[in-house]
Amino acid sequence: MSAPSQRALVPFVSVANMMRLIHRIGLERMLRELADEIEADFRRWPDFDKTPRVASHSEVGVIELMPTSDGETYGFKYVNGHPKNAREGLQTVTAFGLLADVDTGYPLLLSEMTVLTALRTAATSAMAARHLAPKGASVMAMIGNGAQSEFQALAFRAVCGIKEVRLWDVDPAATEKCRANLRGTGLRVVACARAEEAIEGAQIITTCTADKQYATILSDNMVGAGVHLNAIGGDCPGKTELAPGILHRSDIFVEYPPQTRIEGEIQQLPADHPVTELWQVITGAAPGRVSGAQVTLFDGVGFAVEDFSALRYVLRMIHGSGLYDELDMIADPDDPRDLYGMLMRAE
Repeated sequence: MSAPSQRALVPFVSVANMMRLIHRIGLERMLRELADEIEADFRRWPDFDKTPRVASHSEVGVIELMPTSDGETYGFKYVNGHPKNAREGLQTVTAFGLLADVDTGYPLLLSEMTVLTALRTAATSAMAARHLAPKGASVMAMIGNGAQSEFQALAFRAVCGIKEVRLWDVDPAATEKCRANLRGTGLRVVACARAEEAIEGAQIITTCTADKQYATILSDNMVGAGVHLNAIGGDCPGKTELAPGILHRSDIFVEYPPQTRIEGEIQQLPADHPVTELWQVITGAAPGRVSGAQVTLFDGVGFAVEDFSALRYVLRMIHGSGLYDELDMIADPDDPRDLYGMLMRAE
């Protein structure tokens, strides 16, 4: 049997190579470039096929597929969300993703996305805040100090210029982990004993907790005028973090309303409650922050276009790097009609 053609070999980025790629580029530079890549795709939002993610729910978690296409390239991500995994020494979220050529259907890239999703989520949060947060914001409260917290803090530093992050988590060990990991990054890090202490003086509040339940991490009286809320922990049905009163006095911005109404904070609101799509703010079709007293809320649940942007960025950045393996995963007989003959010759 002849060797696989170059066209049939698919570049695969492993976890080890993804980490090498991040260190080669530099974490904060990669966060800035991912934010720009995602924003560029939001500017052409109508070009994409869009659908809420396809979810399979169980009592302990969810497994989802997140597909999209711009007509030239197709992408999807497989991702799970299992909060109970943390108690078993496992990741709460794991993921991998694929890009394919629409013209041929052939895969272009297969990549780990557990690490990459953390980066693209943080980059999306900071990109949204670039358009919605108060000008000159320098202090962020980080409510929930788990696996996403350091990425969020560094993305807001790299993209929005945050100088101080105030940490709180129900688990003091998580806060200490985050504080230690952020040492030496240039951020002033303050570990707080209560959520109220963490949000004191913060112009941006990020909520990112893991429990799969309706919860009130922030009550209405905790959120003052003029802040920007980056609510990224509510990401599946039955899981929220904000008191409904906060939602009623916020201007709410979302990625894709049909998905966010199922999975985001706004699942607590009537289906006709007004929200603004983030791409409209980015393109100037709708207003974002219009006053100093306004409370803006980015109800971010993660959308397939963001994964598409991140995968395309990785495909471009691995070119010539050697930081990938080539997978022989597409059968490629000399005669496309003779798959059986290829199998027999392999004997």
